[in-house]
Amino acid sequence: MFVVILNYTAPLEEIDRHLEAHNAWLEENFAAGHFLASGRQDPRTGGLILARGSDREELVRILALDPFGQNKVATHTLIDWRPSRASAEAQWLLQP
Repeated sequence: MFVVILNYTAPLEEIDRHLEAHNAWLEENFAAGHFLASGRQDPRTGGLILARGSDREELVRILALDPFGQNKVATHTLIDWRPSRASAEAQWLLQP
């Protein structure tokens, strides 16, 4: 599993110009089973994606297609995450 942190590098007006394409890219990757959750940071300085998979290189290729990155309005930080504990309602996080 991976945590992807997006940090905006451009004003929100520029981010918003690419938001529709970014959301379409997110939906494509949710449908393909790559992403489990996503959302904005508060305050709105970026976002976070929880991604499944064990192949870091594949995820790097997927992230390279994000319109935010392609248009240089955000950067991606990729964190390899192996959850070891979870609450009763989040036990699914511990599944391989």
